[in-house]
Amino acid sequence: MSSLSQRSSGLVQRRTEASRSAAAGRERAADEEEPESRRSEEEDPEGDSKETRLTLMEEVLLLGLKDREGYTSFWNDCISSGLRGCMLIELALRGRLQLEPCGMRRKSLLTRKVVCKSDAPTGDMLLDEALKHVKETQPPETVQSWIELLSGETWNPLKLHYQLRNVRERLAKNLVEKGVLTTEKQNFLLFDMTTHPLTNSTVKQRLVKKVQEGVLERWVNEPQRMDKRLLALLFLAHSSDVLENAFAPLLDDQYDLAMKRVRLLLDLDPEVEASRSGANELLWAVVATFTK
Repeated sequence: MSSLSQRSSGLVQRRTEASRSAAAGRERAADEEEPESRRSEEEDPEGDSKETRLTLMEEVLLLGLKDREGYTSFWNDCISSGLRGCMLIELALRGRLQLEPCGMRRKSLLTRKVVCKSDAPTGDMLLDEALKHVKETQPPETVQSWIELLSGETWNPLKLHYQLRNVRERLAKNLVEKGVLTTEKQNFLLFDMTTHPLTNSTVKQRLVKKVQEGVLERWVNEPQRMDKRLLALLFLAHSSDVLENAFAPLLDDQYDLAMKRVRLLLDLDPEVEASRSGANELLWAVVATFTK
């Protein structure tokens, strides 16, 4: 009987130790998860949900859309090429594209070719379509050539298949899925047109505020210290002729200061900026294409 009681007490002791170790393991796991959640909060201070994280293309389109009417200005002929520039920079920032090495002769940004760094899917159909074109094209093309090819601005009928069609409509549908826009039909006398009026004004206001603060309260004199996405957004919004929409609500003094700082950015030498430590060369190659 004494041996039986010893065995049972030993079993209870082992079970107690096992439960203690399991509890300790759960505590360690909780401790490990906590910094991760803290990191994600630091990375996303505004608490955006996944549905409202926008790509550069979506941000530029949203700045260009009229809130109530749900379409871009009929007179804006810059946004098409601007959106293609957004795609190249978005792919570069995601580590999918880069420029070829400059070589011993120090090729300029406009003469260096775009090469595929990684063909991993991005989860965005437009980006993956553009990435596929770049990856499969030999010999590779320059940034300027890709903006023209993806826009369909080529005289070579053999290269018309590179054109990305219905880009604005596809981007607008992405924004509808993210709950930012809605879809309506409007009658324009001779024809009906699908429009996408704004439904989530908070997302648009946050975007406008980010652009405004980037050249006002949070302005830094050194572009290399600026957030690369914000820097790209300022350049591409200007190239797409939609930056004015973000500055329209500003007071006169604020507007003058914002435009002065935008001009400072536009006056930068992309070749010099691309050579700085930590710079994204493809971003500056797109800037050089639009500002040359």
